[in-house]
Amino acid sequence: MYVIIYTYNMATKTDSFLRPAAAAKTLALWPALKGSLALVRKPCVRPACRACARGDKHPAYLLSFTHNGRRKTMYVPAGLVALLRRGVQNGRRIEQLLYRVGPQLIREHRKNTQTDKAGKTGVTPSQSRASNRKPKSKN
Repeated sequence: MYVIIYTYNMATKTDSFLRPAAAAKTLALWPALKGSLALVRKPCVRPACRACARGDKHPAYLLSFTHNGRRKTMYVPAGLVALLRRGVQNGRRIEQLLYRVGPQLIREHRKNTQTDKAGKTGVTPSQSRASNRKPKSKN
């Protein structure tokens, strides 16, 4: 029980400066989705299609994504291609933001714990490390 309460208090104290900035960046990147958009060329089902008879195939866009651990693919209407392309790009940007947040949280936590320790003892972390070192002997 103590660990859960301590972890909760630590998280709210440490991430308070990151939360508004991360929320603003994430909201600015809407729409966002995880997946990929691909242009494929496929023959149609009409037997008398001139384009298919020439060997030209019809362009179509596919959205690939993972759902419940399985890869899924959906055809994308031409009117949604631009929106979904922007959504895929924004999803990748959000993923990059998430990769950066972890190290930032750790750095901020370390900074907070060092200042908390310094405030309690009246000694800065660099001073406490220097006082713990053994003096070098001159031989």
